Amino acid sequence: MIQTTSSESFYQSQLATLAVFCFLAVLIEQRAASKKKASADVGHARTTSQAENGTATAGLRHTSSASVLARQYLIVYGLVMFADWLQGAYVYSLYKEQYGFPERIVASLFVTGFLSAGLTAPLIGAWADQHGRKRVCQAFCITYTLACVCMLFNFLPVLFAGRVLGGISTSILFSAFESWLISSASNNGVDQSELSSIFGRATLVNGFVAFSAGIASNKLVSTFNTFTAPFIASGLLLTLSWVVIKSLWTENFGNGGGSEVFSDPFQLKRLGQAWTIVRSDSTLLTLGLTQTCFEGSMYLFVFAWVPSLQEASRPDEILPLGYILSAFMVSMMLGSLFYTAITSSAPPASISTTNLKANTVDNSLTLHAKLSSLVCALGALSLAASVSTTDVRVRFWAFCLFEACVGVYYPVQGMLRGVFIANDHRATLSSLFRVPLNVFVVATLMTGVSSTRLYVFAGCAFVLAVSATVTGLIVVPRAEGSAPATLRPA
Repeated sequence: MIQTTSSESFYQSQLATLAVFCFLAVLIEQRAASKKKASADVGHARTTSQAENGTATAGLRHTSSASVLARQYLIVYGLVMFADWLQGAYVYSLYKEQYGFPERIVASLFVTGFLSAGLTAPLIGAWADQHGRKRVCQAFCITYTLACVCMLFNFLPVLFAGRVLGGISTSILFSAFESWLISSASNNGVDQSELSSIFGRATLVNGFVAFSAGIASNKLVSTFNTFTAPFIASGLLLTLSWVVIKSLWTENFGNGGGSEVFSDPFQLKRLGQAWTIVRSDSTLLTLGLTQTCFEGSMYLFVFAWVPSLQEASRPDEILPLGYILSAFMVSMMLGSLFYTAITSSAPPASISTTNLKANTVDNSLTLHAKLSSLVCALGALSLAASVSTTDVRVRFWAFCLFEACVGVYYPVQGMLRGVFIANDHRATLSSLFRVPLNVFVVATLMTGVSSTRLYVFAGCAFVLAVSATVTGLIVVPRAEGSAPATLRPA
């Protein structure tokens, strides 16, 4: 009989504490949302008696459009992220334990995935803008399903092909889906505050499905006694996602998209235009720097958190990694709830009867720019704290803080990209930012993360601190000084 150790009891209690805080935060957020809706209804009623015919009706239509868009996006987002998280816990175990490949081959497989993502990211973004974001998101379901199929074969060339397909799929997942949402919000007249709410809920959904997928994948492996079971389930979910995208989503394009489908297949002209835009805009360069530093640190954290905690624990101590991972996911959910609370409660900087919406957007933009700088600074602080201590519990809480920063980072960056990146090249630029990100991760992986993890965390803390400083010096002043006319059209 397996007895519960003091270490396991500690992590169980910390997980329970975090879960209670998360539950209370959800209740508070729901109550605040209800009050906000009631206040909006009163506002619409007053506007009806004062405004010209059709003005209040248009406002109600925008609110309805936001609800429909949120439902369309979050259903698909939840499905594809659940499929992605199902695989994450057992990729290494499948390669190393079930198929018996040496550590060198396993590392090569992971590096292949990141190289594939980095090399194909710009082209995929250009294709999404030219041929349609919905179409490319459907292609994601196909390529990622094929990647899952490749994982079922204990044959190295097929497994490498699976990693290539997985890298391509990752590039689509973190560019085309967000681009579709932002463009659809613009096409349907969804306000910036409502789009911000959708981003916040998406991060909350991501944390919830990550938590659930960890339990589900563990159950699948124990039931079927094979590490391939989660990949089969993931493929089925991706097939369902393709059907849902086809049924619920409408198509949108970048500038000039939807025509001449077979001209310039490598999208060299569009890529050249995108690079010219980025090179001449310090704000976009800063957004790209933030994405490289933060997401690169996040990916490296995935590789290094387990050996880092094991190093700080007692030699005879067996860490309950499942509980710890669940605690990280709950921390990420708390971060997303914090984001939703602070963005929904912040009043506009100034109010005028002629330009209320513009002032609200400006204030929201400034808030998001400051949050971006703050998240990078706190992320740097958390990783620096983990390096400066040998207490496993302090490292655990430092890592929980970092995961909370992840929960704030995604909606913040999504909103900033939505404002500063024009619709003409939205997916192209979002994908272009992933090239240095993958180069950063691959270069670090080649040095051996597990053996130099403290140096890796120290380096990540440094680049995050740099990113926080640059964002504070460039993006925040740009946001504070942006007049509505200077905001990039969606």
